[in-house]
Amino acid sequence: MSPPPGFLTLGDIAPAAWPGVFARAAQLKAERGVVRHATLAGMTVALVFEKPSTRTRVSFQVAAAELGGHSVELSPSTSQVGRGEPIADTARILSGYCHAIVVRTFGQDRVAEFARAASIPVINGLSDQHHPCQVATDLFTVQEQFGTIAGLRYAWIGDGNNMAHSWIEAAGMFGFDLVLACPEGFAPDPALVAAARDAQARLGRGSIMLTVDPREAATGAHVLSTDVWASMGQEEEVARRRAAFVGFCIDGAIVSRAAANAIVLHCLPAHRGEEITGDVLDGPRSLAWVQAENRLHVGKVLLEHVVIRSRT
Repeated sequence: MSPPPGFLTLGDIAPAAWPGVFARAAQLKAERGVVRHATLAGMTVALVFEKPSTRTRVSFQVAAAELGGHSVELSPSTSQVGRGEPIADTARILSGYCHAIVVRTFGQDRVAEFARAASIPVINGLSDQHHPCQVATDLFTVQEQFGTIAGLRYAWIGDGNNMAHSWIEAAGMFGFDLVLACPEGFAPDPALVAAARDAQARLGRGSIMLTVDPREAATGAHVLSTDVWASMGQEEEVARRRAAFVGFCIDGAIVSRAAANAIVLHCLPAHRGEEITGDVLDGPRSLAWVQAENRLHVGKVLLEHVVIRSRT
């Protein structure tokens, strides 16, 4: 029996379905505190978090509760996952108790193994290779601001990390223009770039450009995005990365090169003065706080989407 459809990367939801996803997120946002929803009534979501979390944890906990369901959290310190129980065994056990699993982990292979072994849908809450829940939220935030995600120029400034990879996948799916500015030695996975460019070629629109100059990436951009320079698991690289990323801070000078109506996104947590200055993060161009709240509304839709699909 094939595993039920989940959400391991952005491509697990077809481009044609995303307008409906965003419309439902907007509806749930507008109706919060006014209309009670019961999409997950009587259902439980397992949150398997092998990495620390604030936004992913709380947004999915609240999302499950506000859709009428429940959530249970497992971490390495509070479950057999931390004592070496095989992923497949954990996935099978949780499938007997719960109705969906959100996994926040290290390698993408771990998320994929959960999905293969589970008989309930799995959502990738973050892996070292992809962060689809966050970039889905970012795209929703862009659409709220501009009324569209098409016809805009997007700039990623920073590490070629999981966020960059999901932005690259999005550019391939939706055919928009994306420029990534990463220091030498910190570029994104070239295979993912090639796959996204192939997808754009089939669509007949969009471009992906790589540069080592953040000013070039920012010029004319409608959306400026960044992330911390050292992700979880890279703590021993902090000093080396700080040296390599000199000049890659989104500051007023970088923002001034962007379009007049440009917005700034940051998935948080932020290190003010490193990848972004405090005045930009807390300034009028920043939608980081709106973006953070939107994790809840998009999380609700993703839970609805995978649970409903698994039952049809």
